[in-house]
Amino acid sequence: MMKFAAILPSIAVLAACTTLTEPAEPEPSPSLHETMIVFDSHLDTPANFSRQDFSLVADNPTQLGRTQVDLPKMKRGGLDGGFWVIYTPQGPLDDQSFKAARDAALFRASEIREAAAAYDDFELVYTADDAEAAARDGKRVMLVSMENSYPLGEDVSLLKTFHNFGLRMVGPVHFRTNQFADSSTDVDQPHDGLSPLGEELVREANRLGMILDGSHASDAAVWDMMALSTTPIILSHSGPTAVYDHPRNVGDDILKALAESGGVIQINAFGSYLEELEPTPERAAALEALAADFEAPPAELPPEQQAVYRDRFLAINRDFPPPRSSFDKYMEHLFYALDLIGPDHVGIGADWDGGGGVDGMEDASSLPRITEGLVEAGYSAEDIQKIWAGNMMRLLRQAEAAKEVAD
Repeated sequence: MMKFAAILPSIAVLAACTTLTEPAEPEPSPSLHETMIVFDSHLDTPANFSRQDFSLVADNPTQLGRTQVDLPKMKRGGLDGGFWVIYTPQGPLDDQSFKAARDAALFRASEIREAAAAYDDFELVYTADDAEAAARDGKRVMLVSMENSYPLGEDVSLLKTFHNFGLRMVGPVHFRTNQFADSSTDVDQPHDGLSPLGEELVREANRLGMILDGSHASDAAVWDMMALSTTPIILSHSGPTAVYDHPRNVGDDILKALAESGGVIQINAFGSYLEELEPTPERAAALEALAADFEAPPAELPPEQQAVYRDRFLAINRDFPPPRSSFDKYMEHLFYALDLIGPDHVGIGADWDGGGGVDGMEDASSLPRITEGLVEAGYSAEDIQKIWAGNMMRLLRQAEAAKEVAD
């Protein structure tokens, strides 16, 4: 007993000097996707900034094609940012409509700037170097693009005003032919490509150091842009006709010429551009009734009627959901472009919050699936980084290098 008692003080001293804790769990190694800078070239999310039920920093309920990007989803999906879009619907080609569109586009540009200023997680940037540096610092990067140059009216010099707001990518046209170019989805194509005003737009974008975006433009207009631009162009959210023959997609001839000129196609996840999707009879009837109740297409309606149309359209989507394409079909488009023109000329522009999204890739949190698919197909980390951001940043650097000093 005496011997045991003598040992007790030593044990007490040892216990006092020793912190008894569980062995620390090793930090998991980051996945390949987490090591990448991940940019998307076409984020329509600014269209949500004015919605009372949307917050950029909240985890908003996913709505396919409408609410798919916010800070929590970006974090889960490893999305570092990309080009945030100033989109203006196409309207009549008259002075009053041009002014209204200009004001709407300037308001949207201001909203993007205000969002970047309001939230520490986001940073508005103007150059490729700054974009990559901000992403490495953990910021969510906001570059600015314009889908449809309709708000410029007939004054190409107004592009400089938007450049001052941060605009670094510009596309001349959207669903309908306008003053700058023929649209791929409009039967009325009077310009046979770019109009003379569209050619001025290309020259001014080159002068200011902007990337030119050929998505939504007719094939003839894309050819004109490639011929006239002093820097390579981008198709920020398009796909290959060879997989699905849709006017919004482009043929092998354009893809090969795009690659030869140094350009890039960013693959779109808009389901009806990926494959033929047949609506249910109930949905088709509801859409037909909706169209019959209005005297003009939605873009030509007064703002109050546009709101009514939008609400009814969303109700139809709720009651009779549109058919969806699949993640496998999306990857088929991506792999086709990669096989045809290589990883130096392909990227990702899913069209989040503008109609994009498929089953299996419903919002930005799903992006690691693309990286996993590329790895399984044998693409190297270097090539995957080009696809996610490198190619797009190369184009921005080329535009920056070609920029003339503005007055």
